[in-house]
Amino acid sequence: MDFLKNLFKSKDAPIKTYNDFWKWFCDNERLFFKVIKENGDIEKQIFSKLSPKLDELKEGFWYQVGMEDDNTAELILTADGVIKNIVFVEELVAAAPKIKNWKFTALKPPMDIKGVAIEMGGYKFACDNMHFCINEHTDYPDEIDISIVHDSCIEDNKSEVGRGIYIFLDNYLGELDFALTIDNLKIETRSSNDRELIPIGKLRDYLKWRQSEFIEKYEGIRHDTESDEHSIMKAFHEDGSPLIAVINTHLLKWDSKASHPWILAIEIPYKDGTNNGMPDNSTYSQLDEIDEEINTELKDIDGYLYIGRQTTKNVRAIYFACIDFRKPSLVSYKIQKKYEHKFAISYNIYKDKYWQSFDRFNPEI
Repeated sequence: MDFLKNLFKSKDAPIKTYNDFWKWFCDNERLFFKVIKENGDIEKQIFSKLSPKLDELKEGFWYQVGMEDDNTAELILTADGVIKNIVFVEELVAAAPKIKNWKFTALKPPMDIKGVAIEMGGYKFACDNMHFCINEHTDYPDEIDISIVHDSCIEDNKSEVGRGIYIFLDNYLGELDFALTIDNLKIETRSSNDRELIPIGKLRDYLKWRQSEFIEKYEGIRHDTESDEHSIMKAFHEDGSPLIAVINTHLLKWDSKASHPWILAIEIPYKDGTNNGMPDNSTYSQLDEIDEEINTELKDIDGYLYIGRQTTKNVRAIYFACIDFRKPSLVSYKIQKKYEHKFAISYNIYKDKYWQSFDRFNPEI
């Protein structure tokens, strides 16, 4: 019987924790090192094995490999710019054991501007043919809005050149700073731009200066929502289905919104039977239970402000404005996994310094 168990037993144990993954990696690292060192078939001998193991752990991990020097291979784990996955990449790398001849890096690091030169689609992206300009908004003074101008960019190739610009910035600024420091990014041609053009090599210093100003202005600001007024709003879609929202309208008037620039949006689809898109009493109670559980973990005193919820067309949406994105990512994923047998919960985290995505709930706009 033991023989049969061993015969049909999977060669690799399932990957459920960070430690499971690193144990598997340790079992294979000698082969991986040899393939990288000798310029072997990385796609077949490494990526085809690495990818499914990372997916077992959690979807959203990406990777790069290469030789840092003659004796050290490097595995860079990346979130590919997806904000809600950054913390998991950081945690996975933090859990990595020390392995001789290996370096593990969380997120693509910044590079010296002189070392960033990308050839893509017949275009070159480098410090000598790219500039940026600043787009200022009187109503949104803390917004970091820039345009990138490439010497070869015209209206007809803007989309293609734009892809190269994004890859260039990802390497020049590093994945984390590129994802976090720029609020709005536009691609412009020289002919459409009449503002001062600044060499792209100065972009990193500009972003550091703007970020330091922002931190100094808003550091430590919190909002107590206990006595805030909430409004119940009801509307109807064109097809007659109702929409009901409970929104902290007092919070939407707050003059320090930019201090909590990260928006967490959680969506919980449900079945309603014949209730015109609204939940029945049992489902309503379950949705409120999840809502309350999230509120228990994301407290206003810690920098997580509950904006409210919206229920319509078989979806409950829950919204928070957050001081950071890491804890909301962890909490949302935990909730998603806990209730996956009941609801196909999804969530997203994005930056919106002035909460413009909630203008629809503000009666004064």
